[in-house]
Amino acid sequence: MPKPNRTTLKSIEKMIDQMDDDMILSLLGSNAEDDDTEILQQQLQQKIAQEMNDHSEFEKVQAEMQNTILNLADYLNAAQMVINETFAHSVWVKAEIRSLSSKGGHYYFELADKDELGKITASCRGNLWRNNAPSVIKRFEQSTGMTLDKGLTVLLKVTANFHPQYGFSVTILDIDPTFTLGDLAKQYELMLTKLMEEGLLDLNKSLPMPFDIKNVLVIAPENAAGLGDFRADADRLHNNDACHFYYQHATFQGNHAPNTIRQAIFDGLKQLSTQAITPDIVVIIRGGGAVGDLAYLNDYELAAVIAKLPYPVWVGIGHERDRVLLDEVAHSSFDTPSKVIVAIREHLVTVMQQVKSAFLTIEKLSKQQLKFANHQAEQAFRAVEHLAKQQLILTKQQLDNQLTLLKNNSFAQLQSAKSQTNQLRTLILLQNPKNVLAKGYAIVRQYSPNHDGEVITKVEQIISSQALIVEMQDGYFEAKVMDVETK
Repeated sequence: MPKPNRTTLKSIEKMIDQMDDDMILSLLGSNAEDDDTEILQQQLQQKIAQEMNDHSEFEKVQAEMQNTILNLADYLNAAQMVINETFAHSVWVKAEIRSLSSKGGHYYFELADKDELGKITASCRGNLWRNNAPSVIKRFEQSTGMTLDKGLTVLLKVTANFHPQYGFSVTILDIDPTFTLGDLAKQYELMLTKLMEEGLLDLNKSLPMPFDIKNVLVIAPENAAGLGDFRADADRLHNNDACHFYYQHATFQGNHAPNTIRQAIFDGLKQLSTQAITPDIVVIIRGGGAVGDLAYLNDYELAAVIAKLPYPVWVGIGHERDRVLLDEVAHSSFDTPSKVIVAIREHLVTVMQQVKSAFLTIEKLSKQQLKFANHQAEQAFRAVEHLAKQQLILTKQQLDNQLTLLKNNSFAQLQSAKSQTNQLRTLILLQNPKNVLAKGYAIVRQYSPNHDGEVITKVEQIISSQALIVEMQDGYFEAKVMDVETK
């Protein structure tokens, strides 16, 4: 037997690794006597011998080809033969669809495998031929409810192919829909857990509902059937000035759907901001379309954007049984767009009822307050009237007393004035010049032909040789000053 090389030993080690512990213990056990154990021992020995022989033959071929020069076609043909013979049987392979196209009934895949960081570690082409494609695609879409598209991780039943001109590819024989559903469910749970860990799952739900819904930003596919149902009621509310709706359109299917929805939200908010309008709620509706398209809405980045919006987000995706990630993070979730507008209308009706009830309550309380205030005012008026009457009576009494006192004082003052007047009259009469002249006195005046010159009361007023008029009781005479002497 040839001596085993390092490659042979590794192959034997691999064979042993693939055996379970019980088999190894049985083979190594010193007391193994049953037939099954002997058979296993023989099989192992045969496999080891065959492996060593195969490697020996392989080394011989390698040695013979060391100095052989092959053209590329021969070398690739040889590789094709090895690959086709070695991988002639089909196997199940898990891969992500990086791209997918179809032509003439054939489907062409670009498949890849990624590590935990999302880095591509392997890739190849895959072909689903038209003789098998309709049944495979139909079974996948009916089972999953979604369209086969890029971004999905699928489990493919494939056979390996190598062509010297077109390189390596795999032929797809079948696609397991249950694996994709399980993978999507797993991804859904992982995104849900991440949203919860980052505090985003209930963030939008925690926002208070606005008292009145006046402005609504609506994100929806253009010309969607659900949007038409929504607008039938929304336009009536808009025309009656009950609520105003502003529409921004986005694509809700395909891998680019999350990005277009996010951009539509940002563009809509920006346009409203330029008009100084703040939305009371943001509505995201879909309505119509395939159930499978819902998977495109299970996007973490889109869910995070919605969760962080400072306005309540209402979603109506359009399917009763299937929930998407947007339903999980939204403030309110509805089955259809029609139910969203119904909820808005009911909210406005509730607000109107509350306003009406509040108005009636205010009116009732106002009437009660007015009645109470009138009663208090009447009581206060009566009290003021009573106090005023008492005050008037008291004031009248005080005025009467003051008037009586004034009369008495006035009469006394008049009597006193009369007495004084009489005294003064008597005194004045006594001082009358006629009475004075009758007593032998005379009035000396400056000389005047009319005898009305200035009365002289002092010697200082007289000068020598001055002519004077002297008035006596019975007449006047003229005098001339001869000499003046002072006391």
